[in-house]
Amino acid sequence: MLRPIQKIFDSSDYPNLLVGLGDPDDAAVWRLDNQRALVVTTDFFTPVVDDAFDYGAIAAANSISDVYAMGGRPFLALNVAAIPPQLPAEVAGEILRGGAETARQAGVVIAGGHTIQDEEPKYGLVVLGFVDPAHMITKGGARIGDVLVLSKPLGFGTITTAIKQGKADQKDIYEVVDWMKRLNNLSAKLALECNVRGGTDITGFSLLGHALEMAQASEVGLRIQLRKVPIIQGAKRYAKEYLFPGGAFDNRLHFGSHVRFPVEIDETDMMLLFDPQTSGGLLLSVPADQLDSLLNLADQLDQPMWLIGEVIRGEGVEVVS
Repeated sequence: MLRPIQKIFDSSDYPNLLVGLGDPDDAAVWRLDNQRALVVTTDFFTPVVDDAFDYGAIAAANSISDVYAMGGRPFLALNVAAIPPQLPAEVAGEILRGGAETARQAGVVIAGGHTIQDEEPKYGLVVLGFVDPAHMITKGGARIGDVLVLSKPLGFGTITTAIKQGKADQKDIYEVVDWMKRLNNLSAKLALECNVRGGTDITGFSLLGHALEMAQASEVGLRIQLRKVPIIQGAKRYAKEYLFPGGAFDNRLHFGSHVRFPVEIDETDMMLLFDPQTSGGLLLSVPADQLDSLLNLADQLDQPMWLIGEVIRGEGVEVVS
């Protein structure tokens, strides 16, 4: 997104733009004063589930997540929607209501927005938040010796593909929808309390794609322990049927040459690591001396956290058995 405009905007001309024109991150950040910076992000996509309310809720959670991934507190949003003219008004209303309920849960007010007509529904948010510039979380904040913690399991892409093909069991649909609707607010709260400075949320580029972005931005290597990566129930069954979205194959093609795999890795396991996630969890680079505190606090808040790897010297991403 930035490459076509990099010759138009010189980052040195915008000293208050703390994040935005350099390495890709989850949101743009503009300094307001020494204690506050404005976090700005946007995202939208086509339906990933059949229920209109759930679709709106998932899209809103996904959009808001970018503010949490930067260590920010979201407060204001605008709707961005494309509505087919033949879509019943009550269905469009349910999409917007799902987004509004999720925004309210996050302490965000939706104060307007913009809609157009299109052949396929699309929905998301423009989201604003505040962050303390001294406590930002960025993809470039990982340090050698940190440990890697993930706050949601993988496998959302393969299950939503099964949903689109009419092959998903109802219990698996309920579970993946519940995960995708969950906000990353508690994960961000824990990260800030435990002095985390490196992190990102796992979305369309998959765990490995976003991990590689962190490694490159931080100029470190990331080692991921395959057997510790959580996979949502049911996902492996659909993965064995090769029910992956097209983005999984794109991710493998684009990022695969920068990832080192064990020779014995199963094809299904590899593809799950490239599986695009919608409203995925946070991948956090946690100082090793803060890990016990983070896990204890997470347990008190009933917030899942999985220890999946570490930050090492080197470059790229290494997957080990």
